[in-house]
Amino acid sequence: MFESNEVRDTSTNSVLENLDTVKELPLPPDFLWGVATAAYQVEGGAQQDGKGPSIWDEFSHREPSVTSGEDGDIACDHYNRLAEDIALLSSYGVDVYRFSICWSRLIPLGGRNDPINEKGIAFYNTLIDGLLSHGIKPAVTLYHWDLPLELHTRYGGMLNSAEFQADFEHYARLCFSRFGDRVKQWITFNEPYIVALFGYHSGILAPGHSTKTGHDSTTEPWRVGHSLILAHAAAVQTYSTDFLSSQKGDISIVLNSDFYEPYDAASEADREAAQRRLEFYVGWFGDPIYLGRDYPESMRKQLGSRLPQFTEAEQELLKMTAPHNTFYGMNHYTSQYARARTTPPSEEDHTGNVEELTTNNKGVEIGPLSGVSWLRVTHKQFRKLLNWAWSRYQRPM
Repeated sequence: MFESNEVRDTSTNSVLENLDTVKELPLPPDFLWGVATAAYQVEGGAQQDGKGPSIWDEFSHREPSVTSGEDGDIACDHYNRLAEDIALLSSYGVDVYRFSICWSRLIPLGGRNDPINEKGIAFYNTLIDGLLSHGIKPAVTLYHWDLPLELHTRYGGMLNSAEFQADFEHYARLCFSRFGDRVKQWITFNEPYIVALFGYHSGILAPGHSTKTGHDSTTEPWRVGHSLILAHAAAVQTYSTDFLSSQKGDISIVLNSDFYEPYDAASEADREAAQRRLEFYVGWFGDPIYLGRDYPESMRKQLGSRLPQFTEAEQELLKMTAPHNTFYGMNHYTSQYARARTTPPSEEDHTGNVEELTTNNKGVEIGPLSGVSWLRVTHKQFRKLLNWAWSRYQRPM
């Protein structure tokens, strides 16, 4: 057992929250240690063996550079160092390796009527078989932000819900049919919140859409989010209908979120703001996917007609697939205080008209600062987020 002393930030002379007593407790016997990567971040091999370009290949090569001159052309060279990397994973003693498949490595042009690249299939077969031979379970993410560039060029990618849904379902079906005999945990999308807002609102991630680049940040993120939800549901329906009985795997999505404490705990407006911020962050995707219902009422109230409507057929699809989302995937980094704004929200607001702060009205910081400017250690809030998500969705995490 370890006990912490009071932690004090000497640079600002402010007292941070005391850390709880830390106890060494046994983990359950079925607890799995794992590591995770994303294809564009590690694979390299950007033009090898028939791989097509993705929106990240294009985004990272723009001039002037929008990525400080960095790209994933080589990255960790995982594509060419596969055996070496699997041996490294094994040496770490991990139980699970979560990786993402590069859509344009399997279908270079991306579409449901476009040719399949068998060399790309072979790469992931070798990876999966290598992991299993070392006793490492593969967990596969179908989409970690690297849309085939041709689909973005052809019809606007996720801005066209019907086309994107059809192409993603076809891609997912291909993965289930080729890899599902060995892969037992599937994740459709990683952090759809980031895809929609960082790609189509701030524009700091591919494809770089924002008001500054001549796009409509008041509507595009919500259209993209809608497409992601429907494409996810289509893939889940395909798996549960055509593959589940024989492959007996699990499928879901991975959401990300901070937790939000009210800036002033005595303020009803701030308490409501904290809840509303979680609804705009998690409920945006979680409510339709896990509950099979419409977006949170707080979103409808603020966004009005800018938030897409689900058709009757789409509502039925969500209701049908909600039970088949067998786990709640969560990525969590940090937490913040939420303060209600006193002025009406701008059309580009995506927070629920909430101001996000690291210090509350009493000067208490949300947690100790890490080596990254935006990331504070907020262990208490992490537990609260787990409880909030369980209470709302009641899925294994």
